[in-house]
Amino acid sequence: MATKILTIDAIREDALQLMAKGLIRRNQPIHVLSKFYPDREWLMIEKELEINQYLLRDRVADLVGREEWSWD
Repeated sequence: MATKILTIDAIREDALQLMAKGLIRRNQPIHVLSKFYPDREWLMIEKELEINQYLLRDRVADLVGREEWSWD
């Protein structure tokens, strides 16, 4: 079984998708993401977050940054 590579960009994208679905909010701690990953993957995500200087208590908004809105 191949291991899924979880880069910080992939984690951000997952967070954005969860926000779009209304499953998480920007003001929640990053740790809320843990319930959407298997334990083994979450350990890798924690390591990637640490490498990129994120704390689990930081807000999801810190991870995903500003949302861009296009006004057509």
